[in-house]
Amino acid sequence: MRITKRSNIAMRVLMYCAANTGGLVTKAEIAQRCKISESHLAQVINKLARLDYLHTQRGRSGGIALARPADQIVIGEIFRHLEAPVTQSECFADVDNSCPLVSACRLRAALADAVHAFFAHLDGITLDALVCNNPRLHAIFAPEACAQPRKIPVPIAE
Repeated sequence: MRITKRSNIAMRVLMYCAANTGGLVTKAEIAQRCKISESHLAQVINKLARLDYLHTQRGRSGGIALARPADQIVIGEIFRHLEAPVTQSECFADVDNSCPLVSACRLRAALADAVHAFFAHLDGITLDALVCNNPRLHAIFAPEACAQPRKIPVPIAE
């Protein structure tokens, strides 16, 4: 299975935010550290915010942060949201399926099982597991090389 550019960028953003907790980070910081175009990054950040993985704050002192703790963000969920529905081959297509082997081919079931196993494996991994105790990743995302994180305003309880 090939991971899309959007999922790749999403994982970089989430890992960057998880490695830089305690404040907001900016799109420019992430773009620089993760070597991502800011226009692609903006689209992915918007999608992750709509899916409630990121908290975004506009304005001069704005930025982004994880919307929930990293140990509550399941990697399989992220990939399902960003990659699904994936058509592995023509036989999975509802329309434009002209394969003459559909009624006898066992490849479709094998591919479906493989995709299921892929997502099932990722369901056992949290964002925290990718970032926590990973000093090499933290060195790449070193906060001292970026602007100082800004404080996240505390939401008022309703």
